[in-house]
Amino acid sequence: MLIRSFPAGAFGTNCYAVASGPGQECVVVDPGMDAVEPLARMLADDGLKPVAVVLTHGHLDHTFSVLPVCEGYDIPAYLHPADNGMLSDPARWHGPQLAPLITGVRLPDPSEVRTLDDGAVLSLAGVDLTVRHAPGHTQGSVMFSLDLGEAPGLLTGDVLFAGSVGRVDLPGGSWDAMLTSLRDVVLPLDDETVVLPGHGPATTVGRERATNPYLAEAASAPKGRGL
Repeated sequence: MLIRSFPAGAFGTNCYAVASGPGQECVVVDPGMDAVEPLARMLADDGLKPVAVVLTHGHLDHTFSVLPVCEGYDIPAYLHPADNGMLSDPARWHGPQLAPLITGVRLPDPSEVRTLDDGAVLSLAGVDLTVRHAPGHTQGSVMFSLDLGEAPGLLTGDVLFAGSVGRVDLPGGSWDAMLTSLRDVVLPLDDETVVLPGHGPATTVGRERATNPYLAEAASAPKGRGL
């Protein structure tokens, strides 16, 4: 398995390319702000050919470049339908920090975006990505499980970071839903699972289980709260 990434734009959003190996087809994950040119360079370095863009959620710092990337390579995009409103009406769903970016941004029409369903397995570019719906940061946040060869992997978007979790104070966010997602989706995973987050360095589920205070809180969250 080949994983390449770079931090895109002012928010340092990790944009990933996932492929079975060099010179193969790949899946692009979360092409954010100013991602088009560095993505092209990264793909060229390994001779990768993108076949799809998959989005962990609808926030602009993860979707800003999705339309030019999809148009440039003539490939589809995938998003959970609960976040479609972030494409059709981004001003409603983003805080003042991103407001200056909304004017003039070109995003796909939601009707042209393919649906991510919880539990579905996307077989793309020789890679199987299992969709794990994990609301809290947004209503349509998802993570993707994949086999890295030596260990399981998890592309977590803004659900889980090294030492932290995603913010829940923007429209569509919910702390109760976040705790439920952490408890029911993240904590059951093997400690060896490599966490590939939307921002910051990689970590493992075991490391976060032992040190992340938000996972400790989720572990003690009573059943029935959240969604």
